[in-house]
Amino acid sequence: MKDFIDIASESDIPERWRSTPIGALLRYHNLGAPLPPRADKPELLIGMCMDSRKHLRIPDNFAFILRTGGANLRLAEFRVSYAIAVGGVRAIALMGHTNCGMSGLALRRELFIDGLAAVGWTREDAQAHFDRFAPEHEIGVEGDFIRGETRRLRALYPKVEVAPLLYRIEDNSVALLRESKP
Repeated sequence: MKDFIDIASESDIPERWRSTPIGALLRYHNLGAPLPPRADKPELLIGMCMDSRKHLRIPDNFAFILRTGGANLRLAEFRVSYAIAVGGVRAIALMGHTNCGMSGLALRRELFIDGLAAVGWTREDAQAHFDRFAPEHEIGVEGDFIRGETRRLRALYPKVEVAPLLYRIEDNSVALLRESKP
């Protein structure tokens, strides 16, 4: 059994999410539901990776979108709180993706250092920068990180729905992550 649920039809959306902004996101993006010209107000906060390969099909003004490396919202809590407290959203779509660069950062340490050195950093400063910040940005296995971050956000915002999602780079679809691995 896969650790995610493909959404290819309305019946694939679990009942829990069907009448929520999460269900609407899945219908718009995966099922090609008609887009209204503009949503009245944001209904959803989407936390997703900064990766340029991802683009969502959603109406204008439908969601606040926070893009951070690996969909890691640990360093964006104030912005999440703002979207909830001031923006009024009551649902979060936490969306990791396959083949994420924030997974296995140590494997890209030299590439990172070389890239900063190429734009004027000393190798020593680039190494120190990587070593200081990589640990807080490393997400490990994408799905495991999103499930853990979903639990953390649910505890932090108990009256806000949080859905663990996975953007599949291979086919540009959004799947629901199973809450626990099979």
